[in-house]
Amino acid sequence: MDLLTVDNLHVQYGLSQVLHGVSLAVGKGELVSLVGRNGVGKSTTMRGIMGLATQRQGTIRWRGQDISRRAPFENARDGLGYVPEDRRVFSDLTVWENLDVARQPARGGAPAWDEDKIFQLFPDLKRFHDRKGGYLSGGQQQMLTIARTLMGNPELLLLDEPSEGLAPLVVDMLGEKIAELKHAGLSIVLAEQNLDFVLALSERCYVLEKGSVVFTGTAQELAANADVQDRYLNV
Repeated sequence: MDLLTVDNLHVQYGLSQVLHGVSLAVGKGELVSLVGRNGVGKSTTMRGIMGLATQRQGTIRWRGQDISRRAPFENARDGLGYVPEDRRVFSDLTVWENLDVARQPARGGAPAWDEDKIFQLFPDLKRFHDRKGGYLSGGQQQMLTIARTLMGNPELLLLDEPSEGLAPLVVDMLGEKIAELKHAGLSIVLAEQNLDFVLALSERCYVLEKGSVVFTGTAQELAANADVQDRYLNV
């Protein structure tokens, strides 16, 4: 049984329809990517799964249970962790306080996280543990946002555009950290437009265009499909 299944998800904001029947599945310990240009519905899919998009239709199942109408805080308590695209660190709190505020007990079926493990994964955060979040660099804020979500001990991590706006060296480092999370057994959904980043990390990929899935396949199949890349991914 898949850990997460999304079936025929439709989302709208007011009168504007953004998603048109998106379906996907994530297995335990798998990294699955949503790929596409800006504005095609990747972030909205993440928000729909988490329960943050209120005008939605379709079925979302988490460990076989229908969570289609659950509130975001209920999903967070049940093991879904969401890292938003705009980071949203608490700028007036220190690194340690940002981590502490998100603390949840460890849960079965997922790696357990505490400050020591977080600081092993992200040494920069240990160096700046008493620095306020608003004084961190963009890359450090991205690390902190991921780390804060990990402190909730999620079983599934929803990562929305983690490489956006970061320098190439920071993107490479972040890719290594995400690979470590995957190898530790964490299930991950990655929304991303950086194709090289996606192909280096993913088992399977869903390509989105105008709120619909236009391609589903393994990372290797997407890498070999020049037509899909030219039509839906290249700028």
